[in-house]
Amino acid sequence: MPAFPKKLLWVLLALAFLVPLLHPLFPDVVSGYRLFLVSTMIIAAIAVLGLNLLTGFNGQISLGHGAFYAVGAYTAAVLMDHLNMPYWATLPCAAVVCFIVGYLFGLPALKLEGHYLALATFALALAVPQILKYKWLEGMTGGVQGIVLNKPEVPFGLPLSEDQWLYYYCLIVMVVLYWAAANMLNSRSGRAMMAIRDQYMAADTMGIDTALYKTVTFGISAAYTGIAGALSASAIAFVAPDSFNIFLSIKFLIGLVVGGVGSLAGSVAGGIFYVLVDNSAQALSLFVRNDLGLPFDLSAYTVFGVLLIALMYLMPMGIVGGVYLAWRKLRGVRG
Repeated sequence: MPAFPKKLLWVLLALAFLVPLLHPLFPDVVSGYRLFLVSTMIIAAIAVLGLNLLTGFNGQISLGHGAFYAVGAYTAAVLMDHLNMPYWATLPCAAVVCFIVGYLFGLPALKLEGHYLALATFALALAVPQILKYKWLEGMTGGVQGIVLNKPEVPFGLPLSEDQWLYYYCLIVMVVLYWAAANMLNSRSGRAMMAIRDQYMAADTMGIDTALYKTVTFGISAAYTGIAGALSASAIAFVAPDSFNIFLSIKFLIGLVVGGVGSLAGSVAGGIFYVLVDNSAQALSLFVRNDLGLPFDLSAYTVFGVLLIALMYLMPMGIVGGVYLAWRKLRGVRG
């Protein structure tokens, strides 16, 4: 997957930090609800980034990252609800817990490859929501009722609304994690991860400890997705087992494929895509049925399916890959 231009990345980042400041000029466009929606896109982008580190850069297929997302969310929720821990302090705790869970799951997964590993992670995604409902854990997890939390308060007396602060909080976390992932992938360890993805036997022959790298990558990937889950618990101020069903893992995988497998920028594009489609499906369904007069009742998964098929034909390398190829063709025409 081609690298994303750094200059364009800096421009987009600067624009992202300026968005909430435009609220006085465009109160309807930059509303609190829209800022909250963009915050959920950022959280989804972090989760897809974690999956991309495992699948896109290390070649291990996972259909169970919704489980790590749930573990991160419940870790943060339990710490905030039972121990009164500040919301920002729950992020490293969620990362550590999810790294341990991912690492331990990665150890037996070393014996699995391809679709067998996918099935094992699929089983994990099915099991975790049921475990969270278990009666012996109800005192901690709240059972089927879940845990109600308080939304993050604006610190230091900053002149920001709760939605504006949440946006900046999520954006800063994503920038730090994106920078950490980019530096890791450009290091010796990152090259070893990608060597295992490209040619497992050759990497093993060259002296790379493939078992260690695969399990550690599993742990790091789970930690990233767990941080996203912890952010989600703070943003939505509520966690419940049914919020982390198997379809959440599938949405992460859809976001990864649509954004671009093996591309950090593709993870961001994929997170934006899946949240945008998920939240626009109902409006699109009403438009098709009422405005166009067609007898269709579109669900989010119908929209996902149609767009996914269309994008696979039009942009087989994902959104970022398609934009990159279009840009190269445009430059070629100008030349």
